[in-house]
Amino acid sequence: MNVPTGQQVAIAHGDQRAVISEVGATLRSYVTGGVPVIEGFAVEERASGGRGQVLFPWPNRMDSGVWEFSGRQGRAAIDDAGTQTGNHGLARWRPFRLDAANQNRCVFSFVLHPSPAYPFLARLEVAYHLGVLGLTVTSTVTNLDDVPIPVALGFHPYLSVTTPTIEGAQLLVPASAHVATNERLLPTGEILPVANGDRDFRRLRSVSGHVINTTYTELIRDDLGHATALVVDDNGGVVELSCDRNFPYLQVYTGDQLERGRRRTAIAIEPMTAPPDALRSGKDLIVLEPNQHWAGSWRVRRP
Repeated sequence: MNVPTGQQVAIAHGDQRAVISEVGATLRSYVTGGVPVIEGFAVEERASGGRGQVLFPWPNRMDSGVWEFSGRQGRAAIDDAGTQTGNHGLARWRPFRLDAANQNRCVFSFVLHPSPAYPFLARLEVAYHLGVLGLTVTSTVTNLDDVPIPVALGFHPYLSVTTPTIEGAQLLVPASAHVATNERLLPTGEILPVANGDRDFRRLRSVSGHVINTTYTELIRDDLGHATALVVDDNGGVVELSCDRNFPYLQVYTGDQLERGRRRTAIAIEPMTAPPDALRSGKDLIVLEPNQHWAGSWRVRRP
């Protein structure tokens, strides 16, 4: 059978199982004790709604205009007709190379060559590791170009519930502020507090009746620098996602615009290094000098 997402790499630890696909180094499935941790997709399908994908060299939406860095110009191709934006970068549909694989860990890499959308040369490595802390995802970006390059990175896991929909589920998002956006879901330039508003999920709170597609920031972290979000479903099932300080944004999406059968069946919590449209705005971009590296990690589990 020809598989739309290419080679499938399975890793395991105890009762945990994960499958990562060659196309996009996409997290296609992850279960603990047979219970899904993330809402993935079948082997005969391709990812929809960003499901499990790696978002590079930009996450989220990017406006259609020309942008410039290091004397070079780029322009994102439009792939979302409704908002006239380019979504989630270029790597998610490209084949990655499998560099290493053993029982509980695999490493994929991808060289992004210059294109009209992103006129720079960069390498992305993504390592998936199953252990006592759950699934840890560590990314390393390297500048292979001869000029400084701008980079932003994100991931798009949908946290699973054990109920048919997310109605009745509770959500915790450890964030004091959110990025204000316009009707095209692009930033206006304002960072607004969440305190006591509809977007305030600093304590567990029901998502019933809430339509969420929000970029959260000013994340609240523990002593180790981790910011941890929770989804607790109506059966008491819990999924936890945490990210290190290299991911200062979390996009939270309740899936209300997805295709029938996928709407509000899981909650996407997306670690991001920068807000939407970052390559154009310059906001919180990672800037790498030639041969310089950057690395960051996040993890997800059923605690």
